[in-house]
Amino acid sequence: MIVFFIIILSIHILVNLYIYHRGIQGLEGAPKLILSFKIIAITAMLSYPVGRFLEKVWISPLSDIFHWIGAFWFAIMLYSVMLIFASDIIRIINYFIHFLPTQGSSQYINLKLFTTTTIISLTLLIVAIGFYNAWHPKIVNLNIDINKKTIKHNNIKIVAASDIHMGTIIAKRKTRKLVRKINNLNPDIILFAGDVVDEDVQPVIRQNLGESLLELKAPLGIYAVTGNHEYIGGVDRACEYLSNHGLKILRDTSVLIDESFYIVGRDDKDKIRFSNKNRKEISELVDELDKTKPIILLDHQPYNLHKSELAGVDLQISGHTHHGQLWPFGYITQKIFEISKGYKQKGNTHFYVSTGFGTWGPPVRLGNRPEIIVINLTFK
Repeated sequence: MIVFFIIILSIHILVNLYIYHRGIQGLEGAPKLILSFKIIAITAMLSYPVGRFLEKVWISPLSDIFHWIGAFWFAIMLYSVMLIFASDIIRIINYFIHFLPTQGSSQYINLKLFTTTTIISLTLLIVAIGFYNAWHPKIVNLNIDINKKTIKHNNIKIVAASDIHMGTIIAKRKTRKLVRKINNLNPDIILFAGDVVDEDVQPVIRQNLGESLLELKAPLGIYAVTGNHEYIGGVDRACEYLSNHGLKILRDTSVLIDESFYIVGRDDKDKIRFSNKNRKEISELVDELDKTKPIILLDHQPYNLHKSELAGVDLQISGHTHHGQLWPFGYITQKIFEISKGYKQKGNTHFYVSTGFGTWGPPVRLGNRPEIIVINLTFK
């Protein structure tokens, strides 16, 4: 983890130096703005680390402000760097073809100022669109048939969500929206596929976000599994808080619902990294179950899907990927995961990987939508 954070911090500093250097160059035609730009750039660069540090030692509205500024800055960094890099490619081409005004001329200085203001405007517009998108989840409806009978149910309605990331950014307003939308769907059972909490549970406690979770209603229960973020922030404390607010946390355990079907909850893949303990294999979790009954697996990170198929799982619900959250990272998650988002069937096993309801880092989504999943499950 230390090596990981050193690498991330180094990249963060280098990217910000690039933006800082090119921004000052671009404002040559408006020297009165340079000091303001320097103050904004330095403040933005330091905001996220300062905000996260303050959350550890003195959680307050001040830490929230720094956290929010830093979170937005991550998205601004990404798209401003892409646009600045595109302008630098044009400059390189001009070195060989010479189609821009002469360097140092007033026309060239004005062109740099125009380019800089255009990049700033486009970046802010892109981030604003992504912020709007992140606050408007879609409802995904799936109809899935499982070739098994149950004693008491011909069909059930599952409402599922993953990657809520409750905390400083996903706070009361969005948590209430999640609860309201789920209840309006009249679920028989509610399933959360990990990362309910965004790392440290303290901002969740301070804002009493669990109060909204207590309003969730489903006659067959509300179940959740751990994600990597529960482990990052302290898994035992996060699970205790969620359990005290209406969620039944399944950690390498299963439960038989209404004598009809199983919900199996697998502990997160990062368990070994944070506790030096192995989680159970899927085959271990289902070996002692009655496989004539439907088996629904919650496994946060969608790796090694063939193991679920071989173990006889009927439906697996996962999350984690966010499908990259910010374009173009979805192309990377598509290379990493067999399913980066959406539905797929392998043999007799149905898989759904959610893009998630919340956000991690910047409260911005581009290239995909946040979602709540409705699975109309029919037993035949």
